[in-house]
Amino acid sequence: MNSLDKAQQWLKSPFDKETIEEVKRLIDTNPAILDDSFYTDLAFGTGGMRGVLGAGTNRINKYTLGRATQGLANFLKEKYSDIRVVIAYDCRHGSDTLSRIVAEILSANNIKVSLFSSLRTTPELSFAVRHLNAQAGIVLTASHNPPEYNGYKVYSSDGGQIVPPEDKQIIEAINAISFDQINFNANTDLIELIDEEVDKAFFAESVKAGSFNAAGKENFRLVFTSIHGTSITAIPPVLELAGFKNIDIVKEQAEPNGDFPTVKSPNPEETEALAMAMDLAEIKQADMVIGTDPDSDRLGIAVRNPSGALELLNGNQTMIVMTEYLLRLAKKKGLKGNEFIASTIVSTPMLKELAKAYEVDFKISLTGFKWIGKMIKDFPQQSFIGGGEESYGFMVGDFVRDKDAVTASLLASEIGSQLKSEGSSFYNLLIDCYLTYGFYKERLISITKKGQEGASEIRKMMSDFEARPPKTIVGETLKYIENYNTSTRTNLETGEKEIIDLPSSNVIIYETNEGTRVAARPSGTEPKIKFYISTKTQLENAEVFEKTNKRIEAKIDQIISELQLN
Repeated sequence: MNSLDKAQQWLKSPFDKETIEEVKRLIDTNPAILDDSFYTDLAFGTGGMRGVLGAGTNRINKYTLGRATQGLANFLKEKYSDIRVVIAYDCRHGSDTLSRIVAEILSANNIKVSLFSSLRTTPELSFAVRHLNAQAGIVLTASHNPPEYNGYKVYSSDGGQIVPPEDKQIIEAINAISFDQINFNANTDLIELIDEEVDKAFFAESVKAGSFNAAGKENFRLVFTSIHGTSITAIPPVLELAGFKNIDIVKEQAEPNGDFPTVKSPNPEETEALAMAMDLAEIKQADMVIGTDPDSDRLGIAVRNPSGALELLNGNQTMIVMTEYLLRLAKKKGLKGNEFIASTIVSTPMLKELAKAYEVDFKISLTGFKWIGKMIKDFPQQSFIGGGEESYGFMVGDFVRDKDAVTASLLASEIGSQLKSEGSSFYNLLIDCYLTYGFYKERLISITKKGQEGASEIRKMMSDFEARPPKTIVGETLKYIENYNTSTRTNLETGEKEIIDLPSSNVIIYETNEGTRVAARPSGTEPKIKFYISTKTQLENAEVFEKTNKRIEAKIDQIISELQLN
């Protein structure tokens, strides 16, 4: 069935008048957008279901979300007798309306719903699922995607995103639903609004996990921006609850707004997104800048480097400093031997060196924080200290089971404050880590390919990356190829193959005999292909840090040029 055939099915019941009129306009005036709206069906990726708002099977609307919700309801009713689902939403266009529709569909299926009365962060949703003893959670968000997007993430009773086998079972239940089977007949008696009571509990747990009563808070100055997102509802009150008073908020970006009018992208990975905060930090002579994405699960930070200039850190660098400090605190309290830290296959290998040094277990997962959350459930006898991924996500302890920019922002602030009081800094601790564990440096190359044609281009790029590996990378011999499609790690020198004990995934990684790694994977939530570059060297002493940093950055530039990744 082609796109036009599928679109014509949307010109009659069960679709409402507004939807029918929108589809008619597309048929009459915009065949290209019509094709993109109907050529495929939205599916769950590493971060749930995301798409452009609008009519169509490849769009986010009341029917695609309704079908997902009806399928989820059917799955939950098969598994549980007394069911509660918590729903949160962020500042995205349509999030408030769509979240209410989702709540009504669940109530129509005799499921109790606890719906946040206004926008809330994703980590608070994760917390609320367990806090309210719910069987599932849903958050309406498209994370850091452009303004035209929205999305839908489902959480299990443990507060983590759905993972195998549950995710496949839910998808099967969704695929069994036709649009005319969605029950929109709400039972409003089953929908309760939640707000301050859950907020207070979440804030208290965040302070408990992310604060260690750092010294020097009266002299530590922060600039914070929510980049028009939901974190304005949580991070300032949590910082204040922990004792931080010198917090300057970027006022122009403090109002939640799904258009994100002051930035090109509401993504703290992008330098431009934190430009206004950086400018304010120079005026206020702040020690640290913190910015978060729209649903407050990712954070970007800038700190003063040894020359006194503000410098943006990447996700790997922030993760290393925060994990190192958590390990120091854990060691001071007394490690029991059952602790672990965690990261992902495309994040810095440096984290493994920290685990070795502190003699704690290191677990590695596929890309996507749901896999780290799953570890906590899979290894209940072990204690999760913290961990993260290169894409600016971090989780402290296990009271939240997803990346948590609220608690991570507090932890970063506590570390910065304590170190400043000791005459050091967040950045100096990063350099100390480089001296101790080796100077690892990473860079992400992200290439956008939109639409059906773009998806085809991404598939070809992945196929070429797998089929045509180079013999050398910057003069280093290619030694290993990790193919996560086949779950094999091949030693090119010996021909030996190892089984990778992780679920199959569309990821290919090159590794040289010197430890340089280049990974390729298509994004699960955006029309992008991503290349992750990691290389390492030795840092002889802190005095040659800048010189060594320039050399390793030049090496990464050479890798990009050789492999034609730009």
